[in-house]
Amino acid sequence: MFLVDDLLKAPFTALLWVFKEIHKSVQQETTGEHEAITRALSELYMKLETGLITEEQFEAQESQLLDRLDEIELRNEELAQAAAEQGDEEEDEEDEEDEEDEEDEEDPPGKSLDPKRTQ
Repeated sequence: MFLVDDLLKAPFTALLWVFKEIHKSVQQETTGEHEAITRALSELYMKLETGLITEEQFEAQESQLLDRLDEIELRNEELAQAAAEQGDEEEDEEDEEDEEDEEDEEDPPGKSLDPKRTQ
């Protein structure tokens, strides 16, 4: 019976795996973008200290980089919230399946331990 269940769930399991892989690659890309912006900010501060750029140029470039960082952080928060909500839904479904499995194990059909319930 479990083999049939696994076969029926296989397309959904595969689809879930694909979505998890996509999510993982997006997170890696976002992390890389975050590090690149942080590196650019460090370089920008160095240019200001060495006098390669003016204060006005620094402020304009800094505000652009900080805005991009804010966007990335907002996106990460939204993804984390969506993942948490999805995780809660999956846990609820797993709990319901576990409860059903436990009920089936406790009282298999036709093999009741209660003499009044035997067939």
